[in-house]
Amino acid sequence: MSADPKYQAALALHRFGLGPRPGTMPGSIAAVASDPRGALLAELDKPGAGQIIDSSLMTAAKSAMAAYNFREARQAAELAKKMAETTETMAMANAMEAKPAEATKPAQPTTTAPPAKPTTPPQPQEPNIQQRIVRGEARARFVAAHEAEIGFVERLVWFWSNHLCVSSFVVPITAGGYEREAIRPHVLGRFEDMLVASASHPAMVQYLDNARSVGPKSVAGLINKVGLNENYARELLELHTLGVRTGYTQDDVISLAKVLTGWTILPAATNPEHGVEFVFNPRSHEPGPKAVLGKTYADLGMSQGRAVLADLARHPATAEHVARKLARHFVADDPPEPLVGRLAQRFRDSDGNLKELAKALVDAPEAWETPPTKLKRPNEWLTAMGRAMPLQGNAVQAMRSRARMGEPLWGVAAPQGFPDVQAAWTDGLAQRLDIAEIVAGQMEAIVDPQELLEATLGPLASPDTRRAVARADSRQQALTIALMAPEFHRR
Repeated sequence: MSADPKYQAALALHRFGLGPRPGTMPGSIAAVASDPRGALLAELDKPGAGQIIDSSLMTAAKSAMAAYNFREARQAAELAKKMAETTETMAMANAMEAKPAEATKPAQPTTTAPPAKPTTPPQPQEPNIQQRIVRGEARARFVAAHEAEIGFVERLVWFWSNHLCVSSFVVPITAGGYEREAIRPHVLGRFEDMLVASASHPAMVQYLDNARSVGPKSVAGLINKVGLNENYARELLELHTLGVRTGYTQDDVISLAKVLTGWTILPAATNPEHGVEFVFNPRSHEPGPKAVLGKTYADLGMSQGRAVLADLARHPATAEHVARKLARHFVADDPPEPLVGRLAQRFRDSDGNLKELAKALVDAPEAWETPPTKLKRPNEWLTAMGRAMPLQGNAVQAMRSRARMGEPLWGVAAPQGFPDVQAAWTDGLAQRLDIAEIVAGQMEAIVDPQELLEATLGPLASPDTRRAVARADSRQQALTIALMAPEFHRR
């Protein structure tokens, strides 16, 4: 790999960040070139790094309650309308029966058609409360990515949000609040704290069905004859902590599911002030000590679950699993084993300190020596393009673009999250070309292709890419080639 400081700066912005910002502002290649590693590490130390402070956004629970009230009111209005229509129909029928029959009169011919009523074009409807909640969360996330100087911390947020993911297909109202409340506050903190915040967030409790998991021998289980749901316990072991084939058994899954019974939410219908908030319900908690991975945990209510989560967070298999996923996300589909080992060791040594883990990634020579061959996911490519040019858009358009390219915002198809390997995204390159051509057409009058190439890629741009841009038949085509350059798609 090149030792050129500008090359290292460009690599830092694409591999660790969200792409360069033009000019000499913070986050440009020129601004980072003096010390690329130092610039990345400095972003970790910024006050409030990774947080979104927006007073217009409600908590996830409040958002869910507002959406619930909206749906209930809408349903009630529809029922009231049907009742009124039924009453009116019955009244008309009764009136017809009571009215004496009249002699029919011959119809009189008409010579002129009645005047046509003026038509007015349909007016766009104002977004309802559910749409405003989702769009507000999306807008806040897009703004955070666009305004980040480098975007390293934002990328870490995206990584951990995908690792401990919920799906907007299942919990559309609370997915954004989940990332803001369970992931961002701990993105540079301790993994254990993030794990507990995730496990006790309404979105996760609903997404992986823990709200429906009841201890068979608990008070609620015995009275209502309901039982366990193992879904969250299984994903907690397989995806969130230890990883697959790491020695846990089905008995461990069942026991962990019992440990986490009682971790639920307050019903919206009977709790107008605190509905959908997380609560530990001892009536649903399976009583007694429980063994997980060979260790027995005393029944201390919710503290029993916290103790198990703490041990899972510190397990050596968790360190290995997290380290490999982090290296795969930032560096290569098949990451260098020495890099995975370094990250796993720092995770263990720091007791799961995620800031120290991020520092270890930046400090590792393998993170800089590995060629930039990893394909950016659609959201990363679209974000880099938006940071590079003065695009005018809105949250709805941005969400549609991501959905069209197969990565809808928070819209994972399964608890594994979005895949982080190239094979999963190559089929969408045709959609990227369509979007690049549209953007190039919008920007050709104000963005110079050669300047864009230097501002976004600089020394990363290959001679072939430079020739292709220079020989383009039009300014729009040149911009399209720059946006579709292999170097712009890889990190």
